[in-house]
Amino acid sequence: MEAAVVLPIILLLLLGMVEVGRICNAYLLVTQAARQGARYGAVGASDAEITDRIASAVNPLNPAELTVTITPAGERQSGEDLHLRVSYPLQLITPLAGKVISNPWIVSSSVTMRVE
Repeated sequence: MEAAVVLPIILLLLLGMVEVGRICNAYLLVTQAARQGARYGAVGASDAEITDRIASAVNPLNPAELTVTITPAGERQSGEDLHLRVSYPLQLITPLAGKVISNPWIVSSSVTMRVE
């Protein structure tokens, strides 16, 4: 009887930990990709090259779903700030997690670097 009461709670906690782990993993990948893209842009890369570098840095995630915002777009002058924002909609796999938090969960990171 006790197992029938406690087992659903344990399963919910376990699935919650899996979802939090997936969200943290996606956040780390998106943050690292934003850093790589900003550094690449700070040394003179074009917007297309920055976007390609970011897409290649988020390997397990689907690069087609990434949203990359680059400010200022186009040519940048030395000494300007390059601001990059990368967002990714992470689909949750636990059915009940979608009832508690929004599904998809938007993982985003922004980085600012000075153009060299």
